[in-house]
Amino acid sequence: MDAAFAFVLTLLVISFDALPKDSSELLLALKGIPAFGASFLLLAQFWYSHNTWCRRYGIDDGRSTVLGLLLVFLVMIFVYPLRVQFASMFAWLSSGWLPSTFRIQSLAELQVVFMVFGGSFAGMSAVMTLLYQHAQKRASAIGLDPLELALTRVLILQWRWNVFVGVLSIFVAATCPANAPVWRATAGGMMFFLLTLTSPWFKWRAARLRTLHAGQEPVFAPTGTARQDPSKT
Repeated sequence: MDAAFAFVLTLLVISFDALPKDSSELLLALKGIPAFGASFLLLAQFWYSHNTWCRRYGIDDGRSTVLGLLLVFLVMIFVYPLRVQFASMFAWLSSGWLPSTFRIQSLAELQVVFMVFGGSFAGMSAVMTLLYQHAQKRASAIGLDPLELALTRVLILQWRWNVFVGVLSIFVAATCPANAPVWRATAGGMMFFLLTLTSPWFKWRAARLRTLHAGQEPVFAPTGTARQDPSKT
């Protein structure tokens, strides 16, 4: 999985731009750093979430393998709309000073970008939801204590919320009127700021659960150690 994400990041760097031939092209390429940085951070979030899931539960079975491969598949699709979305956003915010090789010629094309981005994000979030639901179903088999199980439920709720925001973005973009004002035309992309607004609540909820379960330390499987299902031994 780590190698797959590293490969996707390579695509993120080389998928649009050729190697600079002189100093002016080098400076132009460096202006793409904000878009690359934002894309990197979002992809890193999914990598970290999957890596944490593996270390936390250590489940190694057919379902988790299929879901992991599906996540890699979606990430490889996600890398293109991700770069397009952020490059276009920074170009718009900087009035073209930060470049974007992707040209959006009409409002309809902008909505397509939002819908593809929202679909990719919702799909990847759905896979993470299924992974945490899988861990919840196997709570007894892998020995989750009450705190671990409660935290797992919070994470399921959080990833479901991510799916909802992605689907909401698609809906808002798809229903955008042809002559919409700027605020309405960009509303599909702005829906993702809801994640920033709600993230503190999920962190508070997790901290609250740890307080309520004071004295109980999560006994997660060590890194690289898969929890075995007693029914298979």
